[in-house]
Amino acid sequence: MAQRRGLAIRVDFNNALSMKVGNHGIAPKVVNKWQKRIDEIHAELQWEFNRGGLAFRWLPYQKPTVTKVRDVAKKLRGKVDNFVVLGIGGSALGNIALQSALKPRFYNELPKSERDSNPRIYIEDNIDPECFGALLDHIDIKKTAFNVISKSGETAETMAQFLVVRQMLKDALNEKFIKNVVITTDPESGYLREIIAEDGYKNVLEIPPGVGGRFSVLSPVGLLSAEMAGIDISRLLAGAQAMDKRCKKSNVWDNPAYLSALVHYLADTQNGKTISVMWPYSDALARLADWYVQLWAESLGKFTDPENKKGAVGQTPLKAVGATDQHSMLQLFMEGPNDKIFTFIAAGRYRHRVMIPKAFHSLLGAGYLGGKTLNDLIQAERRGVTLALTEAQRPSITVTLPVINEHTVGQLLLLLQVQTAVAGQLYGINAFDQPGVQAGKDLTYAQMGRRDKASLKAEVARKLHSDRQYIL
Repeated sequence: MAQRRGLAIRVDFNNALSMKVGNHGIAPKVVNKWQKRIDEIHAELQWEFNRGGLAFRWLPYQKPTVTKVRDVAKKLRGKVDNFVVLGIGGSALGNIALQSALKPRFYNELPKSERDSNPRIYIEDNIDPECFGALLDHIDIKKTAFNVISKSGETAETMAQFLVVRQMLKDALNEKFIKNVVITTDPESGYLREIIAEDGYKNVLEIPPGVGGRFSVLSPVGLLSAEMAGIDISRLLAGAQAMDKRCKKSNVWDNPAYLSALVHYLADTQNGKTISVMWPYSDALARLADWYVQLWAESLGKFTDPENKKGAVGQTPLKAVGATDQHSMLQLFMEGPNDKIFTFIAAGRYRHRVMIPKAFHSLLGAGYLGGKTLNDLIQAERRGVTLALTEAQRPSITVTLPVINEHTVGQLLLLLQVQTAVAGQLYGINAFDQPGVQAGKDLTYAQMGRRDKASLKAEVARKLHSDRQYIL
């Protein structure tokens, strides 16, 4: 599908370069010196892609997946009032990002007729009993479908939620309860596969091999809840395809993902910008920034020498939202440590236009706003903050979506994923694993009585109760 020029997202690197922010930016000649390494990385990634690796880059082209997702959605649509995603981390953040970006802010509060008969969408990405218990009190369990998402089937949070709702569904619907459950998991292995066989679930979707959670938003992990809400998943994937084509160019100046990865890497390793701030000027894209935080942190926060736990690398990602955080964090950003690179996400056009009435003409602090729009104001604020940070020699990149829709969001998701994969190559780490997460999981399993972690239980108890001296 050819991409119309007006739908292409634009990435502006000017304010991250030395001409604008001096020694805190990257000189174009330095970028040119890295072209040879970028060519090597491009060849490495292309080789991996050709042999079936880099599985996330295959996702936009999987037409059979779209058919399967739509088949499952068709079975549920019109039969349930609520669709609840049970997942955490990469099994939830992408779903939340899509719903927030592409559906109305108060979607769940709309009458069913204004939702085109689509169900309300709830994404339960935490096990806080206050929140989860409140949801269970709020919904009619008989008219609710639950999508259980876990590749391994051993994610403690998701499996605990599943066990709770499974019993509630059995109590309410008897043997018919399996119709209200969708399992999204590994195609062959994992504990959920055993549960599928034992309970007899028919609504089953597969997470493609090689696709990790934080790279799975364009797989059934993210697509089913999107389809259930009426999001055009074909258009979403078409946007990702369009960006994938742009990201197949080896010249760093022609490839926005490569250039952004290199600028972030050099900002960190040569200019001390150890924090990457994503700053969307749209509440609709605020949760996409949460998705980015996991993508950047979990992919790049690694040891370059994992065996000896040496050579720690990785920028710390941080989310800000405009214009809200101009009134909370901008003071630090302007005059605090110059250790950040900013990525502004701009909307060229908002989906609503709100006029500001003319009033109080003689009041300096109010009258000038009359006759303009909130759209004018938020754009002026974004441009003003960008200019102020630039003048303070704080580097930034601006990504502009001409409008926020499925096609542009698909582009942005793929751009950030390729950027992350290339940054991993630059740092010399594996961007697709997360070994540092396992220790916390094992200690949790031990406390909860998992058999294979029994040897840890006494050690955990001893450590948790040993240091009482300094508890006030």
